[in-house]
Amino acid sequence: MKQPAALTWRIALMLTVPPLLWAGNALTGRLLAGSVTPLALNALRWLVALLILLPLGWAAVATPARRAEIFTRWKRLALLGGLGVGAYNALQYLALQTSTPINVTLIASSTPVWMMLVGIALYGEHPKPAQWLGAVLSAAGVLTVLVRGDPAALGSLRLVPGDLWMLFAALCWAFYSWQLARPAPSLSGAARPAWDWAEALLVQVLFGLVWAGGAAGLEALVVSTPSVQVPPVSGPVFWAAVVFLAIGPSVLAYRFWGMGVAAVGPSIAGFFSNLTPLFAALFSALLLGDPPRLFHGIAFACIAGGIWLSSRR
Repeated sequence: MKQPAALTWRIALMLTVPPLLWAGNALTGRLLAGSVTPLALNALRWLVALLILLPLGWAAVATPARRAEIFTRWKRLALLGGLGVGAYNALQYLALQTSTPINVTLIASSTPVWMMLVGIALYGEHPKPAQWLGAVLSAAGVLTVLVRGDPAALGSLRLVPGDLWMLFAALCWAFYSWQLARPAPSLSGAARPAWDWAEALLVQVLFGLVWAGGAAGLEALVVSTPSVQVPPVSGPVFWAAVVFLAIGPSVLAYRFWGMGVAAVGPSIAGFFSNLTPLFAALFSALLLGDPPRLFHGIAFACIAGGIWLSSRR
């Protein structure tokens, strides 16, 4: 079994890109919550992403032999597509119907703990004490943002249905990341198809769109219009937002996350997801004309310290 590499500045930068884009995803998802239903938004986002990936990864489906590589592995690929494309983002958009972007990204910061628990339960990967300490330190940074530097505010926190949806999404993402790091025999070693990153992501999206499209179809039978009291957007602004979701949080974020997980493993990579609520808070502050505060700096120091502590050899 390949041992994870040491965390370098290059890998750290690589793993910082996804939370930056995912923070933008949460804000954009909330912006569009009054314009399109959540499952329809997820399907639309990945449909546009598929159009972007087709010219890059066309070789994966270009010939009968290449398509046979897909069909013989359809169960594992359906699982990957279902977790990473069909479930995680759909659940996040559902969460944004009743929760705020900052709360959603904060709850997503439970991902490192889920990563470690899934690793223990299914892969026999037992975290070192430093990783647990790193998780505590990173969680302290997340709580600092949540209470805006005031510990007394903890008593006034309340959960809404969207928070529970996001907790489930974080669990799905933990399983997805471990599937990337410890792929099934049919997707690893000598049996691994000769796909580059674009081809592999294209195949995931193809399967994921089956899940996402089916869920959006069922949603359309029950819900015809968005139920969120957010001013709707349309025209060029709407489509610019969808294109951003397709390029940034989809293609680019998944590419960098896949490389980072392959390099250092899901347990360490998961700590970088704790940067997402910090970025979301900063974006929200900038959009509202409220400059970063001291507690943002303290939170960043805690999260960065947790990453450093958990990745020590």
